[in-house]
Amino acid sequence: QVQLVESGGQLVHTGGSLTLSCAASGPAFSSSVMGWFRQAPGKEREVVATISWNNNVTFYVDAVKGRFTISRDNAKNMVWLQMNSLKLEDTAVYYCAQAPGYMYAILDYEYDYWGQGTQVTVST
Repeated sequence: QVQLVESGGQLVHTGGSLTLSCAASGPAFSSSVMGWFRQAPGKEREVVATISWNNNVTFYVDAVKGRFTISRDNAKNMVWLQMNSLKLEDTAVYYCAQAPGYMYAILDYEYDYWGQGTQVTVST
């Protein structure tokens, strides 16, 4: 049984930094694409960043390129999202997700497992 638990979300001022963590349990973590998605109030869920099982391939949505960094440690079953230069529009619930068996996945339907989400609020 796969379980994903996010943590690290909080209130932060614009321009600030935050690191989200995702602790994964269950099989296939080290062979899965891991992704971070977010959903802002009144908006659809969108992909933020993804990372391949071997750390070789990453994807970032244009809105976060140069500001966010996704990383993982397969020995620890952990994924992180380092967020810098946060903007008001980064406010959302952030979800960690796992796509077993993929080398590359940026669509939410490709992800089989989801965490419960962690709230990130950016204010002035």
